[in-house]
Amino acid sequence: MALFPAFAEEATNEVEDSSRELDWLKNKSFKTGDALSLHNRFAEKSKDRQTQRESSVGKDVSYAEQEEEQEEEESNLPPKKKKKKSEKKRKKKKKHKKKSGRYSHSSGSDSDTIYPSQLKKEEEENGSQLAPLASRFSWLDDLQTPTEQLFCVDCKADTANWTYKSLYRGDVARYKRKGSSSLGLDPHRQGVSWEESESNKKQKGRDKKKSADRYFSTVSRQLLRSEAPVLAIPTIPECSDANSPTSFLPLRDDEEKKGGQMGDRVQTSWVNPLGVYDSSTALWLQGKGQQVQTEEEKQDTQTKQGAVLLAGRTEEFNRRLREQPEDTQLWIEFIRYQDELSATVFGSGEEQQGSDLAERRKSSYRAVLEKKLSIAERAVETNPSCIDLQLERLKICQELWEPSLLAKEWKKLVFVHPNSAPLWRKYLLFTQSYFSNFSVSKVNSAYGKCLSTLSAVRDGSMVSHPVLPGLEEDMLDIFTQQCHFLRQAGHSEKAISLFQAMIDFTFYKPDSVRKMSTKQQVEFFEPFWDSGEARVGEVGARGWKAWMQQQEKGGWLQPNPEEEEEEEEEEEEIKDRSQPRWTVWLDVETSREAADWLPWRPDKAKGQSEEDCEDPDRQVLFDDIGPSLICLSSPELQLRLLLRFFSFLGLPVDSVLSAESCQPDLLLENLSLLTKGNDLCHPLTSSDLPNLGVDSVGHMTTLQGTRKWVGLGKHGERFFTNVFSMVQHVLPAQHRAILSLSWMQYEKLKVLRCLCGSNKKRLRSQGKSSKRVAKQLLKEPDNRSSLVLWREYAHLEWMLGNFDEARKVFSTASALGGAKGLTSPYLCELCLLWAQLEVEDWAGSQREGLSDVTTSPAVCVLTRLAEGTFSSSSSSSSQSLTPVSILKARRSYEQTLTADCLALDQNIHNLEVNRKGEGDLLGEKLRLRGLVGCYALFQYLTMGIQAANVVYSQARERMEELHHKLTLDKQLNSDREADLASTDGSQPGADVVHLGRQWINRLASECEEIAVQQAGLLKYHMGRNVFPLATLRQMLTSTLSTWSSSAPLWSIYIQVENRYHSAGRARRFFHSVTRDNKRVLPRLFAIVAEQQRKQLVDAAQRSCNHDAALPILPENGLSNRIRGLFENTIATELGSHCPLLWRMYMNFLVSEGKVDKAKGIFYKALQNIPWAKGLYMDAVQLFPEHLQEFVDLMTEKELRLRLPLEELDILLEE
Repeated sequence: MALFPAFAEEATNEVEDSSRELDWLKNKSFKTGDALSLHNRFAEKSKDRQTQRESSVGKDVSYAEQEEEQEEEESNLPPKKKKKKSEKKRKKKKKHKKKSGRYSHSSGSDSDTIYPSQLKKEEEENGSQLAPLASRFSWLDDLQTPTEQLFCVDCKADTANWTYKSLYRGDVARYKRKGSSSLGLDPHRQGVSWEESESNKKQKGRDKKKSADRYFSTVSRQLLRSEAPVLAIPTIPECSDANSPTSFLPLRDDEEKKGGQMGDRVQTSWVNPLGVYDSSTALWLQGKGQQVQTEEEKQDTQTKQGAVLLAGRTEEFNRRLREQPEDTQLWIEFIRYQDELSATVFGSGEEQQGSDLAERRKSSYRAVLEKKLSIAERAVETNPSCIDLQLERLKICQELWEPSLLAKEWKKLVFVHPNSAPLWRKYLLFTQSYFSNFSVSKVNSAYGKCLSTLSAVRDGSMVSHPVLPGLEEDMLDIFTQQCHFLRQAGHSEKAISLFQAMIDFTFYKPDSVRKMSTKQQVEFFEPFWDSGEARVGEVGARGWKAWMQQQEKGGWLQPNPEEEEEEEEEEEEIKDRSQPRWTVWLDVETSREAADWLPWRPDKAKGQSEEDCEDPDRQVLFDDIGPSLICLSSPELQLRLLLRFFSFLGLPVDSVLSAESCQPDLLLENLSLLTKGNDLCHPLTSSDLPNLGVDSVGHMTTLQGTRKWVGLGKHGERFFTNVFSMVQHVLPAQHRAILSLSWMQYEKLKVLRCLCGSNKKRLRSQGKSSKRVAKQLLKEPDNRSSLVLWREYAHLEWMLGNFDEARKVFSTASALGGAKGLTSPYLCELCLLWAQLEVEDWAGSQREGLSDVTTSPAVCVLTRLAEGTFSSSSSSSSQSLTPVSILKARRSYEQTLTADCLALDQNIHNLEVNRKGEGDLLGEKLRLRGLVGCYALFQYLTMGIQAANVVYSQARERMEELHHKLTLDKQLNSDREADLASTDGSQPGADVVHLGRQWINRLASECEEIAVQQAGLLKYHMGRNVFPLATLRQMLTSTLSTWSSSAPLWSIYIQVENRYHSAGRARRFFHSVTRDNKRVLPRLFAIVAEQQRKQLVDAAQRSCNHDAALPILPENGLSNRIRGLFENTIATELGSHCPLLWRMYMNFLVSEGKVDKAKGIFYKALQNIPWAKGLYMDAVQLFPEHLQEFVDLMTEKELRLRLPLEELDILLEE
């Protein structure tokens, strides 16, 4: 078939040879029939188009004439003007017809040419689109015949649909602009003109046409036709050698490109022969400097760069949130990023002064809040099940909404997520810290509602929500928080009753009700509580189970009345009536708080009834405690309940087993936590007893007030003894040993408090009673071989000055476990304390040195420990040592410590897999403090401080590395357990997670204790020898960066840094720690450090002027710094709810003479901690003229008031 159809027949008649020669001219895919059909169709189509064009022109002419006639009839214009108008219209119509249509017919035959290939393409396109989409909107009801495609293409999309996520026009925001300011612009250098002039409106259409140059426009085509500029090749310098390699093109300076010098060629010179240096480098080589910019230009440049960076970051946030709307953490980061953005945008106007600046800051702050709220609402709408986003939203609303509306939103959120304990904890904190709606009864009922709801979730009564892992642990934390809330509000009786009921409800539960739900068990418990039967801690108490069994048998079992002790005569409450009224009120209120913290019960033997109670608030009803009772199934949690009760009473407890609450900053009230420091006489053993900074029950006084009794008082001690003796019978031996240790440490603490005082008679009587209690505990069969209790008893004897008796106790106790040697951690801790006491005692009598090491009692004790050769008949200094025995002991210490450090990881793994945590609650396999301390002290006494420091550093490094690794692993495992619990509705690994968390906390406690030992030893050495301070400082800074909640380490750090007047290093370190730490404790120590430094400076300024006292000290800037630290701390989320912080701030301002500001801080504190009764008592002491106002406020908020002012007036009159 020929390539040209017109000569197809001639091609067939030619010779085959010639056809073969012309094969390359033939198109085999072409068919003659297709060409003929296309030709016929083209002819028909051209005829149709010609007729259509003629008819359309005729219609246009006739239509124009009709319009002309209508205009002549309607208007009275002259006919010439009408003709001109019609002619203009005809011309416009003709021009429009020429432009319209797919093919133009006005330019001759070239424009009329239609190629067959175009017809074929149209046919294929029409065939492929069987059911084209409509091009106009129409309602479905208006269509006469339904089509297959019911949708149309919207060529002009409405951007509001994408912006507002809705098709409803009412969702599109309408607003009227007020003012000419714009968010995000610098008001001094930038602005937006919102008004548009008439000339701009007229030129609007022209500007659009000018800006709409497309690739086919005339301007674009001219640009394409123009030749590209040829890059100029730099010339070779004349001075350069011809043989030198110059075959390269030097790159242009990027800065010149950015500055607009795109076409400039790099200038070459003798300084820059290759053209590779930028302009600033070339000027520097010539010895010239750049043009100096002014401050305003630099500020403008920085502002522009910052605006560009912020805009880019905002755009990045928007893009990521559009792609990942389910990323809740990204939403929270974007919300918090608005504060940084506003600080950058609005921070440039600081040169404004006065009210203008204040108003601008206030308006900008509210604008940022509203912007954050809109983002938070959008995030919650996208992720409605995320609790963190809901909390972030309510946190923003707290500064925008009314209290009633905010409380309603909180209740709604808690109703939607009733199984989330962290959410309940946040809600309870909001309830007890919002002053306008606060009252003690409301908050107490909120706690009851929370615990009863969580109990229903735990029992499975609330089927709609699954049980989350660790729910019982969270419930116990909330229960403890409720008890401390009542204690801080002055309602100690209700708090004690809660613990009494909880102990009865947990340990003395009848078997017949154990399988019931918590609500049903509480209903059965109520008759026992109201029956008048003796409760836990009272004389003759038998428990709920015994009372239930007696009820089932029938009848009542009256306990045998014990002999009544002689009642002490009541002392007169007001000792000095000449004192001011507010002083008398504080003294009586404090004394009654210390004496009457137990709930009042009618004594049936004396014939008393409930009406005989002088103070009705001392009686506790079941409605106040019933909803808060919970079930604890785990033995570890039951032990934790008892330990927290002991801690509530003021006893030292194991911090790992008691597991401090999730909000410890709410409980900080005791100033001794910050000001006590290490005892200079006993630097090695002064941190033996922990100080949590929490006031015990009955100790409600001002910030600087003193404790009335060293313990709980006579009635309190009897109450605690009854509780201990009653609980012992229902606990396993391991738990009894832990409680006995707590009691022994409590007796030692009371002796230590007497030592701090100057009353020798009280010290003698307290020593006798404490020794009697210690011997009574050691006589118990389970405690006779307890090295921990023997260690505490020996220390008690040493504190009382009985050194020989204490050495005998140490020797006897070490003989009990002497065969175990270094493998027993409790024996190592006992020998460490013994050796430390010997070192402190020996240092007071003579100076130790390396020459008399063999005669040192401490070295003798440590060597025998390594050898395992203790005997009950030997004493510490009975015989001298040989150098060989010292070398053997050092080798034993080194091998044992290396093996134990390597086995730490495996021990923790075995404890978790085998779940043997119940038999090793004290973490015996993880307790390395005794072994590390003994080895370090041994190295210090035999080799020097450097060797001891190396031992401590290596042990800490290994343990901290393991702790960091385990923390990351447990975090991943807990997330997986939470996911399983949320999907399966069960908690399969809750116990394993609880045990793992316990071992991690135990390891952290060991690391912290070893660090305290190391700091104490370094400080002890510095006090007796010349030693660089840098070693101790470096050790403290590295440790506090990891364990920032260690009060003993902070106390040592402050003591070290305050010896020097240069405070810059300490301030930088405090700033680095507090910048990324949410806890309040480091910030409190930073404040105390500045206060102590100010006292030193003030004392130095007073001592400079010997002639006359300075009436007013010159300002040194420390007062403003301390105020700034206070303000920054109370601005944090945890600091705003810390009672100790607010009370310290008030006292500091009053000490500076700023009483009015202190009063303002008091009213500001009421908005955050209205439940703290100690705050009101401080206010009475600092502002005594407002006593009536403060007492009325306490009465309004239902805080416990033990001495009304009316009663005070009666007492003063008597």
